[in-house]
Amino acid sequence: MDDKTTLKTREGKAPEGDTTFSVKVLTGPDAGQEVRLDGTKVRALLGTSETSDLRLTDRLVSRRHLAFDVGESLLRVTDLGSSNGTTVNGVRIVDALLAGGEIVSVGETTLMVSAARDASVPRLTSATNLGRVVGGSVVMRRLYPTCARLAASNLPVVIEGETGTGKELLAETLHELGPRANGPFVVFDCAAVAPDRADALLFGEESRAGEVHPGVLEQAHGGTLFLDEVAELDEATQAKLLRAIERGEYVRVGSSTWRKVDVRFIAASRRDLDREVELGQFRKDVYFRLSVGRIELPPLRQRTGDVALLAGYFWQRMSMGDDPLPASFLTPLESFAWPGNVRELINTMARRIALGEAAEADSVEGLRGSRSAPPGELVERVLELGISLTEARALVVEDLERRYVERMLAKHDGNVTRAAAASGLARRYFQVLRARQREE
Repeated sequence: MDDKTTLKTREGKAPEGDTTFSVKVLTGPDAGQEVRLDGTKVRALLGTSETSDLRLTDRLVSRRHLAFDVGESLLRVTDLGSSNGTTVNGVRIVDALLAGGEIVSVGETTLMVSAARDASVPRLTSATNLGRVVGGSVVMRRLYPTCARLAASNLPVVIEGETGTGKELLAETLHELGPRANGPFVVFDCAAVAPDRADALLFGEESRAGEVHPGVLEQAHGGTLFLDEVAELDEATQAKLLRAIERGEYVRVGSSTWRKVDVRFIAASRRDLDREVELGQFRKDVYFRLSVGRIELPPLRQRTGDVALLAGYFWQRMSMGDDPLPASFLTPLESFAWPGNVRELINTMARRIALGEAAEADSVEGLRGSRSAPPGELVERVLELGISLTEARALVVEDLERRYVERMLAKHDGNVTRAAAASGLARRYFQVLRARQREE
């Protein structure tokens, strides 16, 4: 038998929110520790990281070793690529569904999983949205209470998730539902900035002639600063950011004067920040300060039922008529894995509405083969959709980015380094744009 397998227990039926689980350390350096899991939390992490829900000191346990996800009646345990693996009842697993009573082993530690019915556990919300974040799947409805609590606070938050899962929209929703809603919401794309310009754009700049160029930190005063792809900042910039987070102080480039700022920080990354810390590629102290609140957005393929819900939502928002969403168009959407997640679904819906039946096919593959219209025509068609400026801009920019990357790569014989340099972009961000197109 392969030493890595998936163990699944027999599924039972239980009312949503009635089952709670506890994970208790039986043996090992941390014997006696316990964490309670119920439907109010989507995912709990076990590892040696300071941000783990069940933090262990076992030297053979990874920083982010495994995750527990509470299902409707079962507990899912997933090994997160740990160095020494995870076993359930002696079987090494990658992913397992537990009903209670199992023994989980990690490193030199053993844990007991227990399940119980608890009438005091709040039932799962029936809401299908939180502000502008839409989703009626169980995994999304479990996120909403946590998101609502974080929205009402001023705590720093880290949002993790794959490309296209809606991290920026969730960050903006946290801002809009929170005490700083009347203040600015400023976005800083860390991946799109060349390392030698990051400090000036983030903290501002003063020239010898006395010219002042405020940075995004200053622009976000009284509101929220969203640091997208925060892992792309180099270590020197991270160190300066730490002081801004801890003390609300910063210095403009070219100045020696410390300035005060009142900003809430929300950061996002498509990469595992704990893993980046372990590899020495992201400062531990910065991560610890940012991740006071942590949200992991699930990929669309794990959001059962949300493809149809979102497709209908986008159809209603973008379509100018009263025609229903064609079933012939919806059916293939539901069976697709959506590697580009919600962003890819939005773009697919927009192309179908803008191009009409010419964009429709018997499968998503066929639909995605219908590329965008000529640039001028595309802008006009996007304007006709009646969508928000943010969504319209995203569609036009996506088409521009695709054409631009293709053109620059062709001009430089496919050499990414030269193409990125000629584009004035950080090489890593150029690769992000290129990878995003491949996903679509």
